Amino acid sequence: MTNKKSILLISPFFFPEPISTGKFNTNFVLELVRKGHEVTVLCFHPFYPDWKTKKSNEQLKGVKIIRGGSNLFYTNKTILKRLILEFSFAFFVLRKLNLHQKGKDIVMPVFPPSFAFYFIIPFIKKNIRKVGMVHDLQEVYSEGKSGFFNKIIKFFIHKIEKKCYQSCDKILFLSNEMKKEAKKIYNLVENKLEVQYPFITLKDNDTNDLDTIFDSRKINIVYSGALGEKQNPMKLLNFFSEASKKIHNTAFHFFSEGETIKKLKNLNNNQNIHFHNLVKKENLEELYAKSSIQIIPQKENTSKGSLPSKLPNLLASGCKVLVITDPDSEIENLFAEHNLSLAVNNWDNNFLIEKLNFLIYEDINIGHQKTIAESLFTIDKMILKVFR
Repeated sequence: MTNKKSILLISPFFFPEPISTGKFNTNFVLELVRKGHEVTVLCFHPFYPDWKTKKSNEQLKGVKIIRGGSNLFYTNKTILKRLILEFSFAFFVLRKLNLHQKGKDIVMPVFPPSFAFYFIIPFIKKNIRKVGMVHDLQEVYSEGKSGFFNKIIKFFIHKIEKKCYQSCDKILFLSNEMKKEAKKIYNLVENKLEVQYPFITLKDNDTNDLDTIFDSRKINIVYSGALGEKQNPMKLLNFFSEASKKIHNTAFHFFSEGETIKKLKNLNNNQNIHFHNLVKKENLEELYAKSSIQIIPQKENTSKGSLPSKLPNLLASGCKVLVITDPDSEIENLFAEHNLSLAVNNWDNNFLIEKLNFLIYEDINIGHQKTIAESLFTIDKMILKVFR
């Protein structure tokens, strides 16, 4: 391949980390390697979803993986866990930067976390291009939180993210909403900002491992993936509970792991709501095929913070999708523009139950849904914008 580049990608989340950012980074790097580029990754040993380090020596052909964090211990406090991750990864990257930036054309930090890049900015060689990729705007998720400590956290998030983004030669956002919000709050220059939706990662795996989980005689409503504050977990559980009472012959499923899902499981007393571990990546296609409807929830006033990375896969799979998002959000407009079903912007249970019931019996155009997904969510466009 002509114009081959040597790239240093910086993110704690990488193969075989099961978190969505880890899968995203892994697929992105593998495609770079397939196109002839050389890639080194500075990352941590896997620790998701239970925040316990699982040492891994697994490698990927053509990728140089440098791992750290093998002896880290995370607390049960959410804020402290994230601080431990931010600071420990920053010190790890600083220690490794000088050796592994040699001969590199591009340093590519994946945000969040942000402190590692903030910490190393003065030490990156002047001739190396800095291309950031933004998955979440943390400042958006810090909005509306009261208390002195939260105000301090928000202050530092703003300071760190602003410095990181302004120091990049190019920044790639996964939605227009994120780009516009970041440009406004961090005073960014338009000509170095790019937008590209996350890409489809389905591999056409044909498995049959989930038969014992799903009752094919029932309408199976599913939430799958990481579950945290930005997915509005308590309201999602409440919605599932109410809907199970009012819509006949339904079963509701959570496929997730971590502290939040443990809390929901302890609170739940509804026999029509079932909890399962995350499925293996080779079972994703089967999960989507056996889901009558997949739910994508966004907490109120957070749509500017991120675009769910599983949306492309769900649309490409042909699964029916119910997105709960903000009024006039990018997803709502995207669904309206391309005639996709179904994005709503109200967390009222009666409203959601009405829309869910409608979608259950709605005959959607699967072929059209797949065509739109394949046109919008492509990795080739993302790579072109990184190098443009």
